[in-house]
Amino acid sequence: MSVIGSYRLRWRRKRLLARALLRRRDLRSVKNRTASIGAEPILLFATLRNERVRLPYFLRYYRELGVEHFLIVDNGSDDGSADYLAQQPDVSVWSTGASYKASRFGMDWIMGLLRRYGHGHWCLIVDVDEFLIYPFCETRPLRALTDWLDASQIRAFSAMLLDMYPKGPIQDQPYREGQNPFEIAEWFDSGNYSISRNWAFGNLWIQGGPRSRAFFADRPKAAPALNKIPLIRWHRSYAYVSSTHMLLPRGLNLVFDEWGGEKASGCLLHAKFLDTFAVKAAEEMARGQHYAESREYKAYLEGLQEQPDFWCKWSEKYINWRQLEILGLMSKGNWA
Repeated sequence: MSVIGSYRLRWRRKRLLARALLRRRDLRSVKNRTASIGAEPILLFATLRNERVRLPYFLRYYRELGVEHFLIVDNGSDDGSADYLAQQPDVSVWSTGASYKASRFGMDWIMGLLRRYGHGHWCLIVDVDEFLIYPFCETRPLRALTDWLDASQIRAFSAMLLDMYPKGPIQDQPYREGQNPFEIAEWFDSGNYSISRNWAFGNLWIQGGPRSRAFFADRPKAAPALNKIPLIRWHRSYAYVSSTHMLLPRGLNLVFDEWGGEKASGCLLHAKFLDTFAVKAAEEMARGQHYAESREYKAYLEGLQEQPDFWCKWSEKYINWRQLEILGLMSKGNWA
């Protein structure tokens, strides 16, 4: 990269950090238990709105994985999400009615919390419908992964977002509170993905899967990005540029091997397609707080009118992480 290009990226990072400091003022503490955070915890950061039904399983999943404290921003929920979170002994929760869109879709709020509480810690940044799968996750806690990353001097860990879905129309299988969503959304696309290089930031751009073929078949380049960097040993000088898709400094984005090589990576199982999805999509479309004038949610609503069945010839039933590695969707790299 040229000297001018590097200079521009440094200034962009400074602006993003300044935004985060400013937007942190939007947050009102509902319950702050950060004083109980130990010396070397694994922290989880998330922004949510009206996700009460999902929270019991989400918290249980990540507690069992090894997350020790949750730092969550509630963006104006009216379903009891904030109250439920405030009752959890390992959760700190902040509330805001400010614009999700004006906060860079919640990332300014999250970066403000990361800067204050995440510096020097391994931090997991996910949505409440995203569930991290990594090599050996059935037998090794998240701490084993972060210890290996530390020993290998790796600062960030990538994960491909893997959209999961049921067989048959999504409204036919109701989701109940506390349920493992992958008892319903058991299937994923084993192929049908495209990869391109984002030369400005050094990361890969992955698209495809059920959302691309069901909602963006006529304009695949507009389909949601599936590349994410959700796990990172945070430093207060870091900044997310676009959701968790890419970071600055740009060296943090060099986490994928284009040809399924030796860099370890994981998957985020994405439990978006439950029977609650249609109501959620309608709410978010009405709010108009998402990227590109909520173009993605407009496509969802139009596609859902057909009551789609996402199951197709690429569909495969999820078994475990080794299956995903065989398919080339993640890799254990040289972690033995």
